Amino acid sequence: MNTSSFSLFISLFLHLLLLPLHIASADNASYLPLENIALNCGTSSSEQVSYNGRNWTGDAGSEYVSSNAEAKSLMAKASLINESVPDVPYMTARVFYSHFTYRFNVTPGPKFVRLHFYPTSFLGLDVSRAFVSVTAGNFTLLRNLSVSLTTDYINKPYLMKEFIIHVSGRTLELTFTPSSSASDVYAFVSGIEVVSMPSNLYIRGDNAHIPLVGHYPVLYYIHNDSALETVYRINAGGDEIPAKYDTGMFRTWTRDNDYSFLPIASEEPNDMASPILYPETTPAYVAPELVYRTARAMTPFSDERLNLNYNLSWFFPIDSGFNYLIRLHFCDIYRDITLVKQIAFIIYLNNQTAEHRFDVIAVSGGPRIPVYRDFVVKVPETSEGKQDIWIDLYPDVQSKAQHYNAFLNGVEIFKLSNWDGNLAGVNPTSSKSESVVPVPHVAVSKKPKRLVFIIIGCGLSVGALGVSILLFLIVYVLKPVEPRKISWRKLLIFIPNQVRKPQKSSFRRHFSMDEIREATNNFDEALVIGIGGFGKVYKASFDQGSTFVAIKRSNPMSEQGALEFETEIHVLSQLRHHNLVSLLGHCQDEGEMILAYEYMSNGTLFDHLHLRSSREELPLSWVQRLEICIGVARGLHYLHTGTEHKIIHRDIKTTNILLDHNWVAKISDFGLSKASNRALVSTNVKGSVGYLDPEYFRHHKLSEQSDVYSFGVVLLEVISARPAVSPVEDDEHSNLADWALYCCENGIETQLVDPDLEGKIAAESFETYIGVARKCLAEKGVERPTMSDVLQSLVLALQLQRKGNMVPTRDRNRTENSHSQGNSDLTPGIEFSEIMIPIGR
Repeated sequence: MNTSSFSLFISLFLHLLLLPLHIASADNASYLPLENIALNCGTSSSEQVSYNGRNWTGDAGSEYVSSNAEAKSLMAKASLINESVPDVPYMTARVFYSHFTYRFNVTPGPKFVRLHFYPTSFLGLDVSRAFVSVTAGNFTLLRNLSVSLTTDYINKPYLMKEFIIHVSGRTLELTFTPSSSASDVYAFVSGIEVVSMPSNLYIRGDNAHIPLVGHYPVLYYIHNDSALETVYRINAGGDEIPAKYDTGMFRTWTRDNDYSFLPIASEEPNDMASPILYPETTPAYVAPELVYRTARAMTPFSDERLNLNYNLSWFFPIDSGFNYLIRLHFCDIYRDITLVKQIAFIIYLNNQTAEHRFDVIAVSGGPRIPVYRDFVVKVPETSEGKQDIWIDLYPDVQSKAQHYNAFLNGVEIFKLSNWDGNLAGVNPTSSKSESVVPVPHVAVSKKPKRLVFIIIGCGLSVGALGVSILLFLIVYVLKPVEPRKISWRKLLIFIPNQVRKPQKSSFRRHFSMDEIREATNNFDEALVIGIGGFGKVYKASFDQGSTFVAIKRSNPMSEQGALEFETEIHVLSQLRHHNLVSLLGHCQDEGEMILAYEYMSNGTLFDHLHLRSSREELPLSWVQRLEICIGVARGLHYLHTGTEHKIIHRDIKTTNILLDHNWVAKISDFGLSKASNRALVSTNVKGSVGYLDPEYFRHHKLSEQSDVYSFGVVLLEVISARPAVSPVEDDEHSNLADWALYCCENGIETQLVDPDLEGKIAAESFETYIGVARKCLAEKGVERPTMSDVLQSLVLALQLQRKGNMVPTRDRNRTENSHSQGNSDLTPGIEFSEIMIPIGR
């Protein structure tokens, strides 16, 4: 038995041995691949490097390369190191001037084949002369590929090409060839992966017929004699999911920010604490849970009829002249959507109807059950070689659903091999950033039309609402992207005419000054609900008192307020998140600077923590406080990672955390915020006493970790109901952060707890919460957790509270009746003094 056969036998034996354990584990949703080969090309096989959750082995002297073939190639190291390029496998490469074949002994079945390239100078060679062709059996994977032109087009420093190939025998051969016989033309590869997959994941043969969009009732079958290239794998509305967090097949799921095109699209988080219920038709390895826990959705307007004028849209540049498999992933994302006919929408692919009345609950059978839909789209050949595939979702009026909305959790797009086994496209001629971005159409009928014709048709058929919407489209979509200037009291405010990720109220209403005066009873002081450096905030009523809005009126005498006002407009015009306050409209009449926001009926978090006695209301329960903190953490996580340039709020405090009628927390007041794509920003120190990051204060270097520090103070304020800085001069614990750290260092953390919460916090929940709060207050920013880590810890604290059956108390002699307000679902347990809580960074 040779070495490769013996290795294959051992792999099979271990797979069969571990398979029962793998299936029995309810928490393990991963697929266990028979082959998991990762080659770091251009290095010795004796060198193993751990990267991204796997071991990468050098190809030199390996069983995959024959000695005769190796003599025809060169090993090379990258001459230029780019910090954004991973070390593995891109810092080395194998270079060849003639045919070069890798041979892998594998089991029969479908395999992922991933090829990695980094276009830099290897061995002093001109990278523009590198043209690579690759074949696998009868399939042509790449032909004359210019890595440098392709990376310029996709605006990334390196390239990974993923293919799906069904191996009928026990050998997979990959042959690399320079695309020309010229002496200075060469080919290279930096890394190769071969990973097995479930037999029915994508190549499903006669067992699954796929609709051919636009050719009903024709069905399409993807047989074993087809090969696929993964063109896009998208986590809609969520963060990138690295390969090590996939379901065992090392797939990377990227964000959809660069492909989503709709002014009212929003990111919607699923209930992070609720389980995803995978059915037999959608095994857990189909997509990670993180794909199904976030989605991009239409904005839930108070009047959802506005959603009937637009599509939820994405566009994806692809090679023309091929058929494409498009897989759409769905899982309901709203807590109150649990029944059929609550949301139903139409799926359009490339301006053709793919499916009517798609109701996720009806298809899946219930809430939190993921499903996916497969479609094949024919893309005709064009002279340009590149074009766009459009995906559009539009509320189905004919279904008479309760809500006019649509959402999508994930997208996978695969190029299908042609009749001759070819998957190779042509090289791009320009970068994607230089190409003209197509204008999305607007769906107002069963079949979407092009935008210009829709504008003409709508203008003749709809009333004032239609006219205003069309004006918006003309100004914001058709007009070139140039900043426009608005002068309010000699203040120049630059607002982009088109932004990639606008917030909920992109259709901002213009309020007249007469409307504002009437709604605020001529700015009645009795209606003032807030005062800041910018001026005052009023509670305003519209529509005969049926609609309430918060009106922010700038103080023209305050220069600081004017600058904050400018920043707030610029930031909020580009943001939309469930946990950020929404901008609804503006007024610029009579030289005023007035903004209208959604009204938050439950006021500020500060009020509920510190002004309860005057308001005669019950204290917030521990569960309520945790849910509020989770909401704020989600909002901050979005600001730090969910936008093109990270946004640092710079003034996180309980007075800037507002609570709506459902007690959903929303971050407000973006007047001090900073947007940057740099790790550290040099700037003057601004913020609020008690919440200010000491490192930022000392060095004037601002980062997102400054927000993490401020949020840590908020966490302490929430559990203690003590202000960040005590107004009592002789209070020895005047600074909350300092006192909390003192308590933690001396093992007296329980002294931080609000008396109203005594006997109502589960020990494990308390430990987790205090632990993450202390980490947020680390002296150095690099030692603080990210908001993603903070969010996970808070969700865990909430889960532990709901599962907890022990409640610590300060005094055994106090009765349960003295704590009747707030949570009462837990029974008294051990004293705080009996709990040993390890707290560390």
